[in-house]
Amino acid sequence: MATIGFIGPGIMGAPMIANLVRAGHTVRAHGRSGRSRQRILDAGAEPVESPAQAAAGAAAVVTMLPDTPDVEAVLFGDDNLAGALVAGQIFIDMSTIRPEVARKIAGVLAERGVAALDAPVSGGETAAVEGTLSVMVGGESSDLERARGVLEAMSASITHVGAAGAGQLAKAANQLIVAANIQAVAEAVVLLESAGADVEAALTAIGGGLAGSTVLDRKRAAFLSDAFDPGFRIALHNKDLRIVRDTADAAGVALPLTAVVTQLMVAAAARGMADRDHSALLALTRALNSAD
Repeated sequence: MATIGFIGPGIMGAPMIANLVRAGHTVRAHGRSGRSRQRILDAGAEPVESPAQAAAGAAAVVTMLPDTPDVEAVLFGDDNLAGALVAGQIFIDMSTIRPEVARKIAGVLAERGVAALDAPVSGGETAAVEGTLSVMVGGESSDLERARGVLEAMSASITHVGAAGAGQLAKAANQLIVAANIQAVAEAVVLLESAGADVEAALTAIGGGLAGSTVLDRKRAAFLSDAFDPGFRIALHNKDLRIVRDTADAAGVALPLTAVVTQLMVAAAARGMADRDHSALLALTRALNSAD
């Protein structure tokens, strides 16, 4: 068992902390708000006043933050987590950020003798609570083996996908597939509704065939009940699709479906759905087919 520093006790981060504690690790965690501090306490961890305090004496330091600028600010801004890390520690960024920034972070920390892994996750809040996240890891395989015990406490699948930045590239591809899948199911539901079909029965039949998917399984209740409470917010998925688009542009790759689902996410946010779950693409699709 190890002492772990953790920065980012949000919707995903708080249950991840709880699973680390449940696995026997000692966790010192930092969040900026009173609500974050309460989440840390509820998860059974020790709240600390700064990222540097979270890192002190820790074998590994985990960040789970909303966006690239947040990770950069914690590492290189006023918090200066990078300056607090010492040789032999492992920095594990489980946020979803730009691949080139993950590579930059790995290079800077390597100069201090600190290993860095970009280890974004898929599965949403449900998998974070269950400890069944899928982790895509970029970095040195030897560093992953050192960190495996930490990651196993939060996940059911850990895959080394390449050098620094490769984890974030795999996550970008993941987010494209998830967005396209959600939109496809949303359109299928609207099609079924337009003909007065039994949507619940139809989704059961679809789920048992080739069109079955984790998205259909995990988001089924939301699609059937219009309960779009955030497990993964449209604002964040919109951000992730910008990463997909920018990465594709830099590589000179044409991804036409990416353009379509990105615009749908933007439209959903513009209609006031930014803080709803990404399954609220169903509400947008219904609106597109409404005369109101």
